[in-house]
Amino acid sequence: MKKLSTFIIALLFPMMGMAQGWPAEYKGVMLQAFYWDSYDQTNWTILESQADELSQYFSLVWLPQSGNCGGTSMGYDDMYWFPGHYDSSFGTESELRSLISTFSQLGVGTIADVVVNHRKSNNGWFGFPSETYKGVKYTMSASDVCSDDDNGKAKAEADRLGVKLGNSDTGEGWDGMRDLDHKSENVQNTVKAYTKMLIDDMGYVGFRYDMVKGYSGSYTAMYNNYAKPQFSVGECWDGTNTIKNWIDATDKTSAAFDFQFKYVVRNATDRGNWTYLNDKNDNNWPLISSNTDKGAYRRYAVTFVENHDTEVRPDGSSNGPLRKDTLAANAYMLAMPGTPCVFLKHWIDCKKDIKAMIDVRRAVGIHNESTYANFASNKDYYAVNSKGTNGQMLCVVGSKASSYTPTNSNFVKVLSGYHFVYYLHKDMNTAWADLASGEYQTAQKVTLTAVSTDANAKVVYTTDGSNPTASSKQVASGTTIDLPMGTEITLKVGLLSGGSVNNVITREYVVKESEEPVVTIPDFCTRTADEVCAFFEAPATWTQTVKCWAWNNTPAENFTSASGTWPGADCKQIGRADNGNKVWKWTWDGTRQNKTTVKEPAFIIFSNNGKPQTADLTFTNGGYYTIDGFFDVVEAGTSGIVNVQSSTANAQSVIYDLSGRRVTNSNLKPGIYIVNGRKVVIK
Repeated sequence: MKKLSTFIIALLFPMMGMAQGWPAEYKGVMLQAFYWDSYDQTNWTILESQADELSQYFSLVWLPQSGNCGGTSMGYDDMYWFPGHYDSSFGTESELRSLISTFSQLGVGTIADVVVNHRKSNNGWFGFPSETYKGVKYTMSASDVCSDDDNGKAKAEADRLGVKLGNSDTGEGWDGMRDLDHKSENVQNTVKAYTKMLIDDMGYVGFRYDMVKGYSGSYTAMYNNYAKPQFSVGECWDGTNTIKNWIDATDKTSAAFDFQFKYVVRNATDRGNWTYLNDKNDNNWPLISSNTDKGAYRRYAVTFVENHDTEVRPDGSSNGPLRKDTLAANAYMLAMPGTPCVFLKHWIDCKKDIKAMIDVRRAVGIHNESTYANFASNKDYYAVNSKGTNGQMLCVVGSKASSYTPTNSNFVKVLSGYHFVYYLHKDMNTAWADLASGEYQTAQKVTLTAVSTDANAKVVYTTDGSNPTASSKQVASGTTIDLPMGTEITLKVGLLSGGSVNNVITREYVVKESEEPVVTIPDFCTRTADEVCAFFEAPATWTQTVKCWAWNNTPAENFTSASGTWPGADCKQIGRADNGNKVWKWTWDGTRQNKTTVKEPAFIIFSNNGKPQTADLTFTNGGYYTIDGFFDVVEAGTSGIVNVQSSTANAQSVIYDLSGRRVTNSNLKPGIYIVNGRKVVIK
């Protein structure tokens, strides 16, 4: 489904040459295309393979710091800055350039992660690498390090070595690597050359500046005025006044992440009280709020609900993570002003819904300076009305969002999901289809809606790519049509009102079985006859230890935590499935809270150290589970490979060879096959 998004190109390219840090009335959505330790899942070649799909929904993609850091690294201990040293933990320099070029051709701009507050040395405290770029040699020394770096430890080392440090820090210090002295002309010239190289040579369109509180915002202005990025956003992790002051210090050459927006959303989801969306966090209104200078800083607000620093990392650390209601949090963000930045894990886990949310945002024309008003607010739901260039929408989020009925009858429901509902205003006079374009591996349904001031309006549609007319298939608003397996169509839906068809929308769907088996039970999955256990194949995005929570309701028993503390017991990683996913095993140790004659639990949950988690699953001893639920049973005394004596498999079996090709069940040659998701030996 390769398709150049002219909409995204229209968003991006008129901004070229603009001096200020973020365009006015900007309608694009950004993707943070990585998470902590996502080396395998987000290397440059994998991201490039996803470019066609990403280009349909994102106009900006933020990449991790891409220079070589001297070892496996997320890039925040940056060491090399110039070409020739761009083979990083995410791929080679040529792969990175190919990725940036591919995105650019599809109308997507890449955002570079720029780390210039500090730098990693490779030869003692002050021995930085020398690099030559376009005939100029760039070298830093002790005199380019802040005199008060590392709370005096750097000075002590400098005195021992007999070298002189630079000026005092112009921002906050950080005990880690060497804090750079941005008053130094050498530092300024090196950073200027580095940032301009990222734009002119590598092809980035903008910057995400890391740890900007570490040096004065005036230097960000200096570097932006020199390199001229189209987009600039700073990580000013603080209260709203500090963020505003930093934006001002950059002469508004940069936007900033709206941290208080993130924490307001976190407060609402964590506490299960949705009134917090219309409140302050620790006396801070979000940057986009009307209570912050009457919304004057919305243009410079990049909103988010999770990122690589706030998420729960593989080592268990976190900073105010979003623990639940991922869909509602993203639904709220994508209905609000500011430039939304979607977290990659959320995109992977909730792609179908997030696509549809972006479709609605785009149709309404919500932009970074849009206005909004609170419609309803209580513990169970929050409703907000946002206005765009094409109309207005109503977003309702909360545990009882679906039970809320707008008091304004001019709003029509067009999209809903777990704890969120979207409405469009009838004045938009358009047809709507709630299922986003894309490829799906299971049968789908799509609801067609007439959003119109005409009470007699109907919906007309075609599935052959032709534009619908008054004589096309006609249905009432709210009609649901089925997309069975094998569907590959271009759906065009129009609004029939007053005898004419207007405001046609297009969706492209491919609904087909995956060409490769999605799940197979690996042969290392074994259990003994008297063992009570379960196996779980974790999604690639689950980077922490998988926990197991197993229980009975009657009598009340917990099989995985004697103290009854969520998320329960550690599972043991026992290998990787053929698709690369980690496989974990939980074995009951024979203890539980209340000792009865019950020999095994009734229910089980697996979680990524607490969040995210599976649904409440029915326990089957020896069961092999995935994020979608129960798959099959590992029989006691066997492995995942089953011996079949006959030369043919059951006529109803779905059979693949080990290359993932589907084969017929007649006259199979001896060998190993995948039959109904399990490895089978045909003899």
